[in-house]
Amino acid sequence: MARAIFPIFFLFLFALLSCSAIFEVTQADYVETQDAKLHGLKRRKLTHFRVYFHDIYSGPNPTAVAVLRPPISINSSTLFGSISMMDDPLTEGPELSSKLVGRAQGFYASAAQQQAGLLMAMNFVFLQGKYNGSTITILGRNAVFSKVREMPVIGGSGLFRFATGYAQATTYSFNLTTGDAVVEYNVYVLHY
Repeated sequence: MARAIFPIFFLFLFALLSCSAIFEVTQADYVETQDAKLHGLKRRKLTHFRVYFHDIYSGPNPTAVAVLRPPISINSSTLFGSISMMDDPLTEGPELSSKLVGRAQGFYASAAQQQAGLLMAMNFVFLQGKYNGSTITILGRNAVFSKVREMPVIGGSGLFRFATGYAQATTYSFNLTTGDAVVEYNVYVLHY
């Protein structure tokens, strides 16, 4: 009996090693190490933006709309489960009439049951100057009633490829009647 198992064991071991060798060849076909300098990645820079985000629910041209509200049967002071889409102006100053530098496009969802806390997923799309067409992606928790909220920068495009950093949001104004808000964003981005 032991003699019969011995050849089967070696056959199994040979098959296993053959598969391992095939896998290594296959893996090498889809991944390679590259020199970062060939892609213009020399040294990282730190860029700071201060912009004002105008989240407008009221009026004839709202920039934020509710796309999902929880059922009336859910009694939640935090609007848990609600989702809003936005295409908000980003301006140089807190006035909507100040220079438009970009748009905040994405969504936010009420993700907390006990306190006001939003899941923010958005791109800051720049429309002016050197950064025109580049984006910064922010994804994180926004505890809206905290004085300063910090969210991570998880990436970007254009001049912000491989970006990392953080964004700090501070409410500049909020209208309880309309739901309109102006939020100052200070964004610190490490990029190449």
